[in-house]
Amino acid sequence: MTVLRVASYNTRDFLDDRSAAARVVRSLAPDVLCLQEVPRRLGGAWRVARFARECGMRTVGHHRGSGGTTILVSPAVTVTVAAHERLSTALLDRTRGYAVAQLAAPGWPALTAVSLHLSLRATERRRHVAAVLERLAGLPGPLVVAGDLNELADGAAYRALAAPLRVVTGDRPTYPAHAPRLALDVVFVTDDVRVVEGRPARLDESDVRAASDHRPVWVDLVPA
Repeated sequence: MTVLRVASYNTRDFLDDRSAAARVVRSLAPDVLCLQEVPRRLGGAWRVARFARECGMRTVGHHRGSGGTTILVSPAVTVTVAAHERLSTALLDRTRGYAVAQLAAPGWPALTAVSLHLSLRATERRRHVAAVLERLAGLPGPLVVAGDLNELADGAAYRALAAPLRVVTGDRPTYPAHAPRLALDVVFVTDDVRVVEGRPARLDESDVRAASDHRPVWVDLVPA
């Protein structure tokens, strides 16, 4: 059975060391990479495509309107359908959104991956999660939702996601990168996905600290 490594990473708009971030990703070697805070404005698509090449991956499509979320995939994964969606926010707040990609991989049924970045406002986070879950309802096959939730496991939005899904990254702290205390970055899956022990990932600590203010999370998965 093919093991898929799914990772989630907030890259802070490449404002830190983009080359270090690419080295972190190459060390992880994910099959599916859910990204948050990638460049969104003029030249953003080109910059994300360049980052994907540096990581040995490819984009799933143009991410304009997704609040800086997108998904990269390895050569082993085929993209069948992809979309980048906006979530409404308060005036002048950072735009928010999510990316959805339906994927095909050897040994897997049709798989849907979602990259999500929630608001700093608790009321918006709850509303955003409700909108995303409504959008995903009825999709066939395994589902993976990963991203920066901007809240901890006791938050209402987190609990709303954890109701139909299962948390598979535990309480591993990811923020801030230099001295992580908060588990803001999380991967959820449906019950038809099983976690396995995958290949070791040896990350260079100096790269992790230089690349972003978040640390990545990752998990190795097989169909249940």
